Amino acid sequence: MSMQSVWQTYQSMTRDRSITGTRVSRGTVRRILTYAGPYRVIITIFLITLVGASLLSVAQPLLFRRIVDDGISVGNASLVTWTAVAIAGLAIADSALGLVSRWYSARIGEGLIFNLRTQVYDHVQRQSVAFFTRAQTGALISRLNSDVMGAQQAFTSTLGGVLGNLISVTVVLIAMFALSWQITVVSLILVPLFLLPARYMGRRLQELTREQMGLNAQMSSQMTERFNVSGALLVKLFGRPDEEARSFSAKSERVRDIGIRIAMANRWFFTALTLVAALATAITYGFGGNLVIDGAITLGTLLALVALLAQLYGPLTALSNVRVDVMTALVSFERVFEVLDLSPLVKDPTDPQPLPTGGLSIDFEDVGFTYPSAAEVSLASLESVAREESAGAGEPVLYDVTFHADPGSLTALVGPSGAGKSTITSLLTRLYDPTSGTVRIGGVDLREIATQDLRAAVGVVTQDAHLFHETIGENLRYARPGASDEELHAACEAAQIMTLIEQLPDGFDTVVGDRGYRLSGGEKQRLALARLFLKAPRIVVLDEATAHLDSESERLVQRALDNALEGRTSVVIAHRLSTIRRADQILVVVDGRIVQRGTHEQLLAAGGMYETLYRTQFSED
Repeated sequence: MSMQSVWQTYQSMTRDRSITGTRVSRGTVRRILTYAGPYRVIITIFLITLVGASLLSVAQPLLFRRIVDDGISVGNASLVTWTAVAIAGLAIADSALGLVSRWYSARIGEGLIFNLRTQVYDHVQRQSVAFFTRAQTGALISRLNSDVMGAQQAFTSTLGGVLGNLISVTVVLIAMFALSWQITVVSLILVPLFLLPARYMGRRLQELTREQMGLNAQMSSQMTERFNVSGALLVKLFGRPDEEARSFSAKSERVRDIGIRIAMANRWFFTALTLVAALATAITYGFGGNLVIDGAITLGTLLALVALLAQLYGPLTALSNVRVDVMTALVSFERVFEVLDLSPLVKDPTDPQPLPTGGLSIDFEDVGFTYPSAAEVSLASLESVAREESAGAGEPVLYDVTFHADPGSLTALVGPSGAGKSTITSLLTRLYDPTSGTVRIGGVDLREIATQDLRAAVGVVTQDAHLFHETIGENLRYARPGASDEELHAACEAAQIMTLIEQLPDGFDTVVGDRGYRLSGGEKQRLALARLFLKAPRIVVLDEATAHLDSESERLVQRALDNALEGRTSVVIAHRLSTIRRADQILVVVDGRIVQRGTHEQLLAAGGMYETLYRTQFSED
């Protein structure tokens, strides 16, 4: 093993040693083996190549001994020639085994990364909205990247390294003791002089590396927050670029200082490693040279021992740290399994019921709801998400909500902010399940409808329509990937946005920017409505879709809304008088309860809360 390989082995020792004290469940190893199942043939071949490479590395010094003692010393030119050819052949074979080993290692590792990463991504996106409101994005991305990569190393770097080093040390020591037990014992005296300081320096380097990684994470977080459109606007509008630069500079300065200390610590270790190896070689030559002079061993034996000694220190160093390597891989797997074991708050039914054809009615029957606890999720672990999502916590936000909406009717929800209107629409779209009571569409309990069927039947437009950083066409086709150009045009015409798209140089190929920031609020809303038209749902939910728009944008959006609502069962959180007047029924929601219901005229005549809201909120319209 080369000095560079030994150095790379040492650097792995700087991993967080606290993991060696982590308790890994017994089932983790068995579960890991299930992932190894599809690769068992490849893993077997991979391990065979490692064994072969270890044996070849020991065979070369033994051939050096033969070429010196039996060839050069006695003048046997033929033996020298053929032994040299054999050494060259072994070198070629060793290189070939290295390439084969690397191919199988990459095949195992990349295949495992693919399987784990796709599983984690698919599982996370199926979690409930409560999960995403509490879990930090950085923690999820870490599971998809760092921990999956750490798990991958279990089958490549860790497995191959442990077995390869174990075989190398065993074979090299057997060969050295067979050649000269005296020189072997003397050469091993320096091993503790290298390993003990290395472990001490490893702990110190670990502390520096941990601090450096923490500061890098802080800088990355600062850049992520400040470099998106919203963050950049906030910094500019409040005139804080100088303060931001100073804050970032302070972190960068500390990272620079730590980097210098790490670089010097690395150099000290590399120098010590080179020195110890040189001293071991000097001792071997000094002690062994005298044995050669005394006739106790041959010159070829001494040269073979020196060559074998160079192959001994690296594997010994790696094996001294094997527990950290193994535990690192196991902990990475456990962190990945922790995500895969999260149980979604909203689950698909095992025996889904079909929805009736035609228009769909809506029924809320004695519905009560309490949001899951908003306990902060730790960056280091996602266990609290799984634990907290299992049951509701906190104060109820809905109490005994009951109402019926006929197919094709328009129901308006009005009330003060925080009354529970958006929660009602969240239950209708089954972002959450009610804590008590039942929600039905078309007479079928939402919990008995397949998620895909429910998503196809219900379409939503929110106050802040989200657009991906993609083209207009790609954002629209998110609702229906196979939509034709003609269908895109028709949807955009209905949403009153086609004229704008035709004026853009790239038309439907125009990239909308991060969260659609290249478009105005009204334009984003109309694109969201066009996306709704492409989806063609039978139930439409509008959550403050026209709030905070200027008069012209609202006029265009309202015209598009008229098209969207026609012939569909609709639930609208209303902030405009025009919507309320057209509603078949108005539900007044206050503190999680429906306190009044009826048409606009009926509620005005009855007085009470609706009349108060009308006078203060809608009279300007």
